[in-house]
Amino acid sequence: MITLSNEILENILTRTSVRRFSPEPVPEGDIDAILRAAMSAPTGVNRRPWFFYVVEDKDVLASLAGVLPYAKMAKDAPLAILVCGDSSRFLEGDDSTLWVQDVSAASENILLAAHALGLGGVWTCLYPHQDRMDAVRKLLDIPSALVPFNLIPIGYPAAPQKPMDKYSPDRIKRI
Repeated sequence: MITLSNEILENILTRTSVRRFSPEPVPEGDIDAILRAAMSAPTGVNRRPWFFYVVEDKDVLASLAGVLPYAKMAKDAPLAILVCGDSSRFLEGDDSTLWVQDVSAASENILLAAHALGLGGVWTCLYPHQDRMDAVRKLLDIPSALVPFNLIPIGYPAAPQKPMDKYSPDRIKRI
């Protein structure tokens, strides 16, 4: 493993998926910083095809945990961010699916910003599972132009996290 002397690399290499949270609320300034980081993600042709729901209502978080098979931890998180693709901002033709890359980059920025602020989160998949997208669309009354992409529960980790070293030299070919 490399020596971590750069704050950005350290943040990237030590981020973990957090699935257990303390009940402590997340300060509004941190939520704003996380959303600003999300919207700083790279985006093709500057389309910014993202839309975010910040869910803090405990009943709604519990309902999301009830309808999403891999987001059970949402019921115990102080908040979750639902990342959506805004189809009115999608490119056309061969580039019509590039929005997935843009909202994925925004989602990773959410996770990295949360980690940098001492928080944790976990990416839970909705897209392309129609049943999950439909359940969240119905629960939150999401307009048809928005595509529910993922739900990221966020909060302070309930316990210390140990990052995994995922570096695999055998997955690299130098040319």
